[in-house]
Amino acid sequence: MLTITQALHDQIVAHARQDHPDEACGVVAGPAGSDRPERFVPMLNAARSPTFYEFDSTDLLKLYRDLDDRDEEPVIIYHSHTATEAYPSRTDISYANEPGAHYVLVSTADTDDAGPFQFRSFRIVEGEVEEEDVRVVQAY
Repeated sequence: MLTITQALHDQIVAHARQDHPDEACGVVAGPAGSDRPERFVPMLNAARSPTFYEFDSTDLLKLYRDLDDRDEEPVIIYHSHTATEAYPSRTDISYANEPGAHYVLVSTADTDDAGPFQFRSFRIVEGEVEEEDVRVVQAY
């Protein structure tokens, strides 16, 4: 289960809406080994595409150096889908290389008549996708 604060949840959704119609992407870092998302790190979608996201390689290198310096790890890796449901695509699955991370997808398309967005979390390990519950809390 992913437990996330309302503030972080809202920041991820706001980033997805802001970058629409392109996919948004980013990371929420947390203390190494904690599984507790704490620090919102929006990234630039270098692909600038409505159907694909790619972290800028220079920004990604800076991010991982910063994570090392702070003794953090990527607890959440998120991106948005602008025209489809919030479920990992084949490409998303093939690029998932952080087995300990929660992969959050936000859909800015109203694909299920449930409202203006979907917010879902998945574990992706060795090509296997497993959806997990999301618990939104006011504080940890």
